[in-house]
Amino acid sequence: MARQHFLTTRSRRLRRDSTDAERKLWNVLRNGQMNGLKFRRQVEIDGYIADFLCPEKRLIIEVDGGQHTPERDARRTEFLESQGFRILRFWNNDVLQNLDGVWTAIEAALTTPPHPAR
Repeated sequence: MARQHFLTTRSRRLRRDSTDAERKLWNVLRNGQMNGLKFRRQVEIDGYIADFLCPEKRLIIEVDGGQHTPERDARRTEFLESQGFRILRFWNNDVLQNLDGVWTAIEAALTTPPHPAR
């Protein structure tokens, strides 16, 4: 129960203290919904917090800054993919400097059917 409370508190703080890149992408995701698909932000999934989630397509979008490490991200990605999620990762600079390209990649992922859990 304490772990759940920690995650809930952390996800609320992450929503409140979003990075510039996260705020910019969130504005596009919540206003540019494709075919009625909805996104949620800073979502708790099995002990992890995903930046953005489209539940219907089981698509997670991560916006990464310098705090991310390849080892930790690889473990997290492997686990989430084993649960049937697809993960798209973008660097903060990609979102801030090439939002059209980021949106094109997201649209392509949304039109691809989700893969079943392994």
